[in-house]
Amino acid sequence: MTVENPNPTELAPAIKVHNLNYAFQDGSAGLVNLNLDLPPGSRTLLIGANGAGKTTLLRLLSGKRLAPHGSINIGGVDPFSTGLEGVTYLGLEWVLNPVVRTDIDVPSLLASVGGNYYTERRDQLMEILDIDPTWRLHTVSDGERRRVQLAMGLIRPWRILLLDEITVDLDLLSRSNFLQFLKNETEIRPCTIVYATHILDNLAQWPTHLVHMSLGKVKEFGPIEKIKLDEVGPTDNSQLGQLVLRWLKEDLAERGPRRGLRSEGKTYESFDGKGGYGNEKTV
Repeated sequence: MTVENPNPTELAPAIKVHNLNYAFQDGSAGLVNLNLDLPPGSRTLLIGANGAGKTTLLRLLSGKRLAPHGSINIGGVDPFSTGLEGVTYLGLEWVLNPVVRTDIDVPSLLASVGGNYYTERRDQLMEILDIDPTWRLHTVSDGERRRVQLAMGLIRPWRILLLDEITVDLDLLSRSNFLQFLKNETEIRPCTIVYATHILDNLAQWPTHLVHMSLGKVKEFGPIEKIKLDEVGPTDNSQLGQLVLRWLKEDLAERGPRRGLRSEGKTYESFDGKGGYGNEKTV
């Protein structure tokens, strides 16, 4: 039986980033003067185009990459130098784990990550994600395999959960149930979530905070109620979806065309940032 925490934010870790700069081995900038302050118990959506720096930030927050001393503080400590018990990062390398494509059954996989110890969470996750215990992983679909991986990653209780586009193979119902599970976790346990995604279905009521990244920088962040969704006009999208679409269009206009379109004398048709293409330009 799960006992509700009367104050789930009391022991939940905050995430603080101060003047974080990070460069890749080729010298290109990954993150530039990045600042964040995400409160305990928050559920943050990390929004940005491909290449905005979301994955780099999540890997630094998880301690998988070395950040400059003093630039990252999670629950009062540096995740790289100290290591953090209770931090779970689920990203691309985890999704590509070859073990989950072998001839192995679901109970054995879940037992290998603590399923026989955290039996209540195991059973709850299997029900939420509609996992059949008779599955053998080499015979199931990518979406079914992803459900098992999510259960594996979340069986052990975590205090910080960092998610990087890990729901792309889930059907609409499985994804909705999964997001509701995460929301409930922050309401009954002291934990904090940061979730990078391009899929906004069923997310309008999920986040407490939004972070907008572009070109390795945070352009804006804060509580969702202070980011004025009500300024978005009538649309077929949700207000959140329309806001993100506007942000991405602004980011594209700021970035400009790719380098391959900038060679001297080349003519191309420019995107006008309003859903169509403008006049041809020569550069």
